[in-house]
Amino acid sequence: MKIYLAIFRMRFISAIQYRIVAFSHIMTCFVWGAMLILAYAAFYRTNPSAFPMSFTQTVSYVWMQETFLILFSVVFADGEIESILETGSIAYELVRPTDLYGRWFTRTCAGRVAVTLFRIPVIIVAFILPGIFKMSLPPDITQLLLFLLSMILALGVTVSFTMLMYVVMFHTISFRGVRVIMTAVTTFLSGGVIPLPFFPASIRDIVQLLPFAAMQNMPSRIYSGNITGLDAIYGIGLQLFWLIALVLFGKLTMHFSLNKVIVQGG
Repeated sequence: MKIYLAIFRMRFISAIQYRIVAFSHIMTCFVWGAMLILAYAAFYRTNPSAFPMSFTQTVSYVWMQETFLILFSVVFADGEIESILETGSIAYELVRPTDLYGRWFTRTCAGRVAVTLFRIPVIIVAFILPGIFKMSLPPDITQLLLFLLSMILALGVTVSFTMLMYVVMFHTISFRGVRVIMTAVTTFLSGGVIPLPFFPASIRDIVQLLPFAAMQNMPSRIYSGNITGLDAIYGIGLQLFWLIALVLFGKLTMHFSLNKVIVQGG
């Protein structure tokens, strides 16, 4: 465990060095979040009762989404890992005395957490914004605790799905196609374009059982109060199920991929 903590710490320190990039991310969050809220406000103004979430819940969802975008984005992969796979440096990774899956999982988590910390000012400022842009607090302390637990599990599910993307990259020459497909599928089905409650009922019932719903969708809806009580506990249970299933499947597929890996240059 000390090895993984050391890997996490080194990757975290490396990631927080890019402060200018972090500042640009913050500004992008504010601009894009404000545009989304204005767009939703125009729709809600016509008939608020026609929507499955209240406007206040939707505003909170938007700010949560903007703040924790990197934390729950599958396509935010580790560039160094991609480089290792592309250049053949995987040979050096295989001789290290630690489990490759666990090491890459830890690195990916650390990079996401580090970048996300720089975006925390977004959610702080969102609480003091005027009018329709103001973010609300969770309904109660229980809801806040459920949100924190859900957020940790969502990070685990997202990273475990990202690990499957790394496994696919063992068998490809170019990563561009994998990244484009993953971006489109995961962003849409995890509620990154519109919240899942806005989906048609026939599609929503299926999507909510997929691992994508266990990513940014669940903690954002729990925080906003759209999912409460037993429904929130059920959602957290679904997240735990997908986390275990994806980790086991990822470790299995990586094991078979490593048995057949071909290093460039010989």
